[in-house]
This record gives sequence, C-alpha cells and structure tokens, in this order.
Amino acid sequence: QVQLVESGGDLVQAGGSLRLSCAASGRIFKINDMGWYRQAPGKERDLVATISSAGNTDYQDSVKGRFTISRDNAKNTVYLQMNILKPEDTAVYYCNADVVLSITRRRDTYWGQGTQVTVSS
Repeated sequence: QVQLVESGGDLVQAGGSLRLSCAASGRIFKINDMGWYRQAPGKERDLVATISSAGNTDYQDSVKGRFTISRDNAKNTVYLQMNILKPEDTAVYYCNADVVLSITRRRDTYWGQGTQVTVSS
C-alpha cells in the first residue's frame, strides 16, 4: 500500500558528504514522523534522526552537528544530509515513516529497503 524508495548511498572518503533521499508513495492520507535508522554489520539497528510533520527534529548524539534531517511534505520525501563522514558511519541506512492510509485511515509504520553508506579512511 505504501512504498519507501531510498537513494543516495555510496562509497565516500572520510570527511566527505552524502545526501540520502527517501520518497514515499501509495495510498497516503498523511505522514506523521519520518526518520532514518542505520545498521552496521553485527550491530543493532539504531535511530539516527527523526523529524515530525511540523519539522521538529531529534538526533542521535554521535551525529549532532554533522547530519541534518529535513523533509518536503509536498513530495512525501525525507532527506539526510551527512557531512564530515567518519568510518564509523558505515552502515546500511533505512528510511522509516509513520503513515495514515487513505480511505481506511489505518495507521502503520513502513520501512525502506536500505541504502549502503561506506566511508573509507
């Protein structure tokens, strides 16, 4: 019913920048919070940043001052601008959205397929 398509993951050198995008499509009435999570090999999936429909943001301490989450409500898209990337940022990054569906008004959480970010030293 809802699909989240991510893009922007790449191989980049330490100190470089990337911008991730995640576009939601389908039978969407509205989207509440959106967020980015990441999972490194052998690690738990951790919250990176969230943003409300009004634009209020929250960040994991390790990315504060380096990453910026934003959204374009007209495009149902959330972004993650990543600057001063470090090798420890290497992970699969997943988009998440809290969605209210059209017609049924059913509320559910959806995930993107993940995009690989690799930061070399």
